Amino acid sequence: MKYLDTNQTTQYNSKLFTNIEKIKNGIGIEFLVVIGLILVMTFSFIISFILNWKLSLIMSCTIPIVVGSSLMFAKLITKETEEQLSTYSKAGQIAQEVFSSLRTVLSFNGSKGQQKQYEKELKLNEWCTVRKDAAYGAFFGWLIFINFAVYSIGFSFGSILMSYETHHRLTISDILIVVNMFAQALSLLISIGPFFQSISEAQGAAASVFRLIDEVYDENLNEKEILEENIFDEKSISNINGDIEFDNVSFSYPSRENVIALNNLKLIARVNQTTALVGSSGCGKSTCVSLLLRYYEPSSGRIMINGQSITDYKIKELRQNIGVVSQEPILFGISIYENIRFGKLNATRTEIEQAAEQANAHKFIMKLPNKYETIVGERGIQLSGGEKQRIALARALVRQPNILLLDEATSALDNVSERIVQEALDRACKNRTTIVIAHRLTTIQNADYIYVLDSGNVIEEGTHEILMRKEGGKYQTMVKMQQYEKTINTQDDLINLVKAAAEDEEQLLERVRLLSESEAIDMNQRSLISTRRESVFVRLMKMNSPEWIFILIGCVTCLLGGLHGPLFSILFAKVINEFNDCKYTDIHRRVLMTSGLFIFIGALFMILHFFQFVTFGIAGAKLVSRIRSKAFSCFLRQEVAYFDRPENSSGAICNQLSSNAAAIEDMAGTRLGVICQALSMSVFGILLGFFYNWQLTITIVIPFVILLIATIIQIRLSSWLKTESDLIYSQASTLAVEVINNMRTVKQLSMENEVLRQYSNMISQILRMSWRPDILCAVVFALYWTLSPLTLGLLYWRALILVENNEVDMSNIVMISAFAMFALQSLNVVGMLANRIGASFAAAHAFFDLFDRIPTIDNESNKGQELNNFRGETEFNQVKFIYPTRPTVLVLNKLQLSIKSGQRIALVGASGCGKSTIVQLLERFYDVTHGELILDGVDIRKLNVQWLRSRLGVVSQEPILFDLTIADNITYGLENISIDEIILAATKANIHEFIQQLPLGYETKVGVKGSFLSGGEKQRIAIARVLIRRPKILLLDEATSAMDPYNEQIVQETLDQAQIEDPSRTSIIIAHRLSTIRSCDLIHVLEMGRIVESGTHTELIQKGGIYYTMLNTQNNVQ
Repeated sequence: MKYLDTNQTTQYNSKLFTNIEKIKNGIGIEFLVVIGLILVMTFSFIISFILNWKLSLIMSCTIPIVVGSSLMFAKLITKETEEQLSTYSKAGQIAQEVFSSLRTVLSFNGSKGQQKQYEKELKLNEWCTVRKDAAYGAFFGWLIFINFAVYSIGFSFGSILMSYETHHRLTISDILIVVNMFAQALSLLISIGPFFQSISEAQGAAASVFRLIDEVYDENLNEKEILEENIFDEKSISNINGDIEFDNVSFSYPSRENVIALNNLKLIARVNQTTALVGSSGCGKSTCVSLLLRYYEPSSGRIMINGQSITDYKIKELRQNIGVVSQEPILFGISIYENIRFGKLNATRTEIEQAAEQANAHKFIMKLPNKYETIVGERGIQLSGGEKQRIALARALVRQPNILLLDEATSALDNVSERIVQEALDRACKNRTTIVIAHRLTTIQNADYIYVLDSGNVIEEGTHEILMRKEGGKYQTMVKMQQYEKTINTQDDLINLVKAAAEDEEQLLERVRLLSESEAIDMNQRSLISTRRESVFVRLMKMNSPEWIFILIGCVTCLLGGLHGPLFSILFAKVINEFNDCKYTDIHRRVLMTSGLFIFIGALFMILHFFQFVTFGIAGAKLVSRIRSKAFSCFLRQEVAYFDRPENSSGAICNQLSSNAAAIEDMAGTRLGVICQALSMSVFGILLGFFYNWQLTITIVIPFVILLIATIIQIRLSSWLKTESDLIYSQASTLAVEVINNMRTVKQLSMENEVLRQYSNMISQILRMSWRPDILCAVVFALYWTLSPLTLGLLYWRALILVENNEVDMSNIVMISAFAMFALQSLNVVGMLANRIGASFAAAHAFFDLFDRIPTIDNESNKGQELNNFRGETEFNQVKFIYPTRPTVLVLNKLQLSIKSGQRIALVGASGCGKSTIVQLLERFYDVTHGELILDGVDIRKLNVQWLRSRLGVVSQEPILFDLTIADNITYGLENISIDEIILAATKANIHEFIQQLPLGYETKVGVKGSFLSGGEKQRIAIARVLIRRPKILLLDEATSAMDPYNEQIVQETLDQAQIEDPSRTSIIIAHRLSTIRSCDLIHVLEMGRIVESGTHTELIQKGGIYYTMLNTQNNVQ
């Protein structure tokens, strides 16, 4: 955990996919092509030396220059590639954080700020790409120059050797063979070019991946035994039980080494007894749990179980014997069944259902459409807080642990569920060593022993009775803060509210299905607008239009570069004619002149090649940045329901932004220049060929067309494979993101091997799916290699017939054969890049489908009314609501609710009754399925969505903070806020003193999801974030649930003060702890999606109904 705390773990997703994709491209077929070409080059050199070693030796002086420059450029390109991937990983980190916390981003209108941050990182990435492409351009231009220089050197020195009488045995044929073979060998380096680019990119990508892999061998960073052990061998797990002793334990978190979390802590949790840890937020309670689970090692002191240091036990054995239920339950985006099974991987169906019943979860699970197979969504987003907590509890109980750690295990439950779950916990605690962390002291009064912590040390200890006798003691003070007026005891049972669903249930479900079907059809119509009406390539070029000047220069250089083959052919034929037509005394002078032209034209094409790569590189880098930026913006525009679907998880989105955009770069960047030049060369060559001799040219065109057809087939095949594999990659990316973000839960459940197995299975699916297309690609590759010699053979056969008939002269044959060689080589390069081109088209289709999708609620829209003198009057008029991903569950059923300006309204009821849904409808994350939601007399759908959210302030049950400084988190979504305003908001939320104690104060980074802070500290920063906005409607969803009594009282007073500051401010409070809402103007009791009781606290008690029973249940717990 030390490693995860001190490293940007959110960058690992890009390393797992983008970097590895580049490595795959660099060591796949393209690597084999390079090996093949190198072997051809080697044999060409050998044969050249056999034919004429003197001329070959002279020409070999170019080899050190070529090899040396290649190594130099390879090093430079690898460095730039590594820098390019590193800069994008920072942009990818922003994307991952935004889309895994999307509701918070939208609630605080943080989209624009996040967009700016993302684009800032893309700008850095853009120029890294341009520098890399400039290096490629210089390298390939240099290779072309060397290629022309080789011909110049070969012909020049060949003519010199021929001019001496003693060397008359060296014929023009020998010179042509040696020079051609030598030059062709070096020219293969140019063919290697695009593949060399892939290998260099793979080297750059591999550097960071191998650094990560090499860290496996660092014993200070790894729990190596976890992966070495057999996770399925449950019998090998020995029972660990006994007294748990913290012996003078001191500890500071690696990310905050100057802040002492525990200071010489001494405490003992007796075997098979319940020990409670209480105290203010940040006093070290949760740190004790982290140390006991060996997430970290103490700075000093030791922790023992049954007199034996926990370091003597294997980590897996230790964690398998401990069950944990945390304050913020972490669920994975899979089924409920699989989430519970993670507690015990070999658990039977019966065991899982029994654990769910013990946690009071079985009944609500059976009401869901898919029951235990219901997908819970990313971080369990499809469930209410109480439902998530109960599943997490079932996951802990299914493993039947010897040691149970309960960190605010019932904090998110409603009264009825809390009472039942508390009874289940009491049963579960029997014959188990249990450590309970609690802010609600009523839940730990029956504990065998209680420790009161402050500043990382024990200040009081004893049983509840002993501690209550200490006048003025910390524990007694905390208890008194939580005490509230007892209501009259009653033996009334809970009122059966089945009649609340009095409508004919079958008709209702039928209505639900019809609504869901129509919504699904509408969603599909909106989301699947076809982009095939317009060519993907044309659309990409339109997006690239701001760089038209660069594209124009690039195209001109490609056209001129296309003259490379024809000009070379003309010069080649000219030099042969001079060898044939001149006397020995004149050969040397004439050939030297033509060789000079070779050097001049080589230099010209070197410059053209450099500009071609730079211009296309700039255009490609700008296009990829623009696509990523637009895709980021389009994702933020989509309605929240879009992200509820598993295929649109944050991992899948990050994979698309990273890998798909990189695939487009393959088609839109420098490789597009290579393709354009190859096609240009082929077109010019064909025109030249028809000009000189159409009969010979026809012989070349036939295999040329065959290659073209094979290339198109391969592109289509690659496009299909990319589309199919992306679906699996998105699932794998989702799993990777969830595991990395929730590593504490993964380690606590000892499920490392299980998630590794699942991840490996997904990657294996791609292997199984791609072997057939790969075989077909191999056949096409063989065709590319075979057609070149066959075409030349056909050409020479046809030329022989034409020469015999005197229909063509030798110079034309030389010229056209040279062209044929260049054209086929160029098309081979295009064909070998077909896989990349196909993948690029598939990626572009995916992006354009996103760009064309019209969201049902546009989060970035500036349309809609902005009300002057907004009062915050709210009315739910006969509202029905169904979540799109749960179409058969009616969450709100004809809800009728009116809230006047300035009122404080409380919503209470069992978990899943619709309280949090009301808040989400007010934030317009969803639109009502039926009925109306009206604000100040205007339908919410007619209001400007960004203006609306700026008038709301939300503090949710599980506060989400970003990996920014504390100051940036408090001012999130706002601009130009002074430090005085920040301090004022923090002081009101009772977090200012804590912040001042930190070494960097308000500039302290809070970690991913606020991981460096305790639950209470996060909640108070979240409250400060709301208070600084001065909202007109305050939405508090269990806002003080994670706080200790002292801070809860102060923050509650702050929230009350916020109402007094602005009497017209409307407050909607969701609470399970009924003591926090007694002063509300009106309390509404919800059940089954409708209001069943309303009134003030006093009125509802006098009624003696559901509220009265709920309150009495809470009091009885005390």
